[in-house]
Amino acid sequence: MQTCPGFFSKSLLESPGNLLEICSVKFVDTLPQHTLEPLQKVQNSAARLIFNLSHHDHITPCFIQLHWLPVRARIQYKLCSLMYGVHNNRCPWYISDVVQSTKTASMRGRLRSAETTDYILPRLRTKFAERGFSYAGPAAWNRLPESIRRTSSQAAFKRQLKSFLFSDVFNIVA
Repeated sequence: MQTCPGFFSKSLLESPGNLLEICSVKFVDTLPQHTLEPLQKVQNSAARLIFNLSHHDHITPCFIQLHWLPVRARIQYKLCSLMYGVHNNRCPWYISDVVQSTKTASMRGRLRSAETTDYILPRLRTKFAERGFSYAGPAAWNRLPESIRRTSSQAAFKRQLKSFLFSDVFNIVA
């Protein structure tokens, strides 16, 4: 694989992430594939441009070399980063008020689940409601291993989170 020289690779390494961050502001994990496809195509095109690949070449090796997460995994990363802020009281009240820890649930005080870092998934009436942060945030957080959730520093958490998602998406054993 070849890379583009200089300006293009540097600016593209920075800009697709920024563009995808703007587009994934809704933090929705349960979006249908046809909604995420345009964003994924933008990311794929940026990787193809950096490595000077044709439309028929496989894109996965490029993502691995660039250490880029696909769009759906980027949304998971963003949700988990927000939930880390909720868990460690480093986020605004209007975000932390929409989720509830198992520790603070009134009926769970003496149960084993009160000792975990899990969050309660609210009961929903529709599949569409799973797109909201009150459900998608705790669902993404609860899927993480306990060791990652208990990380003390934010920088270490983000590093471990990206490595976890990266190995999960690309089936790479760490």
